[in-house]
Amino acid sequence: MTRYPHMLAPLDLGFTTLKNRVLMGSMHTNLEERGDWNRVAEFYATRARGGVGLMVTGGMAPNPEGGVFPGAAGLYTTQDIANHRVVTDRVHAADGKIAMQILHAGRYAYGPDCVAPSPVKSPISPFPPRELDEAGIEKQIADIATAAARAREAGYDGVEVMGSEGYFLNQFLVTHTNKRTDRWGGSYENRMRLPVEVVRRVREAVGDDFIVIYRLSMIDLVPNGSTHDEVVQLAQAVEAAGATILNTGIGWHEARVPTIATSVPRAAFAWVTKKLMGKVGVPLITSNRINTPEVAEEVLAEGCADMVSLARPFLADAEFVAKAQAGRAETIAPCIACNQACLDHTFAGKVSSCLVNPRAGFETELVVTPAETARRIAVVGAGPAGLAAALTAAERGHAVTLYDKAARIGGQLNMARRIPGKEEFHGLVDWFETMLAERGVTCALETEAGAADLAGFDAVVIATGVRPRDPQIPGQDGPNVLGYAEVLAGGAPVGPRVAVVGAGGIGFDVAEFLVHDGESATESLPEWMREWGVTDPDAARSGLAPEGPQPGPPARQVTLLQRKAEKPGKRLGKTTGWIHRAGLQMKGVTMKAGVNYERIDVQGLHISHGEARERPELIACDTVVLCAGQVPERALADALEAQGVAVHVIGGADVAAELDAKRAIDQGTRLAATL
Repeated sequence: MTRYPHMLAPLDLGFTTLKNRVLMGSMHTNLEERGDWNRVAEFYATRARGGVGLMVTGGMAPNPEGGVFPGAAGLYTTQDIANHRVVTDRVHAADGKIAMQILHAGRYAYGPDCVAPSPVKSPISPFPPRELDEAGIEKQIADIATAAARAREAGYDGVEVMGSEGYFLNQFLVTHTNKRTDRWGGSYENRMRLPVEVVRRVREAVGDDFIVIYRLSMIDLVPNGSTHDEVVQLAQAVEAAGATILNTGIGWHEARVPTIATSVPRAAFAWVTKKLMGKVGVPLITSNRINTPEVAEEVLAEGCADMVSLARPFLADAEFVAKAQAGRAETIAPCIACNQACLDHTFAGKVSSCLVNPRAGFETELVVTPAETARRIAVVGAGPAGLAAALTAAERGHAVTLYDKAARIGGQLNMARRIPGKEEFHGLVDWFETMLAERGVTCALETEAGAADLAGFDAVVIATGVRPRDPQIPGQDGPNVLGYAEVLAGGAPVGPRVAVVGAGGIGFDVAEFLVHDGESATESLPEWMREWGVTDPDAARSGLAPEGPQPGPPARQVTLLQRKAEKPGKRLGKTTGWIHRAGLQMKGVTMKAGVNYERIDVQGLHISHGEARERPELIACDTVVLCAGQVPERALADALEAQGVAVHVIGGADVAAELDAKRAIDQGTRLAATL
């Protein structure tokens, strides 16, 4: 008897059956743009072998003007068909099904040739779009239908028409972006004409026995977005036009509400899809922050949807479904929704991967094979770099001993998981513990390894992490000064007024920790919705509460300071930095940049401004918390090298850079793959 009867039940679509209720949602990986179609094929085939019911590719442009950026992948030519056939053949050989997403970016296209219903520039692109005339609209419809026909010719099992997230079709639906007065604008019946006509023409182009998914924006989360009644009206019209399945889209890309970041509660928007259940006759898919089989099963069991969409969890673990089916869910590498190696990479033009699983997107390059000769390997430090190295080395058949002076593994991950909004890190540490036991790694905890302990090993990996940088502020040894590690460990006496020295990732995390008290909003959906101003779209157009965000009062008065004369938080993650900044601003945190730290005394922190050290100022506070960066902890590595012992140094011990777990895990995995 499976623990996940709803998730693993087949879904009969009439002309074909999906083997379970799990969709791998669309993710733009930047793989197709590199032209290595074997690599693209292996990315998808790996997930097909992992048992997912249906996959959707990253968005493929139907024409050049619709691409998310100039040169974006699409399906334009005969050669495109041949390239895509490499992917579909590999997926079908792995007993998988795959649909191609057709994505027209409209005014979101990052290029001068972008087109839209009206010449209203997007806030996330510098290029004003050209307003389409009647012939231009017909061209877009024809190109989308042609792309669908080509997808069928290329061997895909279906297409997903992207009609959400504020892209082209979505732009026709709302008055904010559609100012037209012809038959494509004005009344809602006119504004929804384009998506309905697109689905009708796509169905006409592909025939009856082909999956057509329509990605419907069920809650826009932008001013002047759609009402719920309009969403229902569109859903029913799209069904009548020929859609096989309706997939849930949440929020436009320009929305000022987080929708998929780690601070968003799990399955935070399943209730939105549930509102449409029973109002259409085709299966509904729900999405966003569904990252474990337990969450997926609960969502389906509660009748929120007929199917669940998981995207990034398939980067973290391609075998998500197979492991759940085998009763081994605890071994599924968890998606922590950090965005650091997936979405941040996507928007930087890099190949999307995964902080937890650096092999994602690199299946043909980062290959972990059994070692020709098993060796005895010591890994010192059970933070992210050491854990990745130990697990990968053990996977290859080496005998691994992992040392750490702490009583529990995790290193700096144990600090991260104390931050409100980063609760997913609990599951990551738990998974590492499970996998160390699974792969037979010997753990020597509460042990400060020295040269004698490491004698006799065939290879020694040093992953001893970082130590705080000394900011050398006069008075920093006073009783009102704490280090970030003391604060995040809990129990340190922090007063009601706090100055945080350093506004990098750790400074922002410490500020978040200090302004919260009690249950994190990430653990309480109603509280999170109040904090970000989200409400039932039946009650307010677009799901935006008329009163706006209503965060709870801050637990402390916090001032966040940095030496760099740039916007605090500028170097945070591209897709999550704005969330951290907005969250702290809602809690009343004061942020100051371009300051000099002159001294600390009983009154608080004395600063000045600029290179000339002008405008002296007192930040009156009870506690000063030092978050002034880190330096590598290399004492053991240096001592061993001085004795002539060859060591491999990884993670923070190699380069201390904002506790970069992404780089640390990647480095540990790649090293162990070659030992």
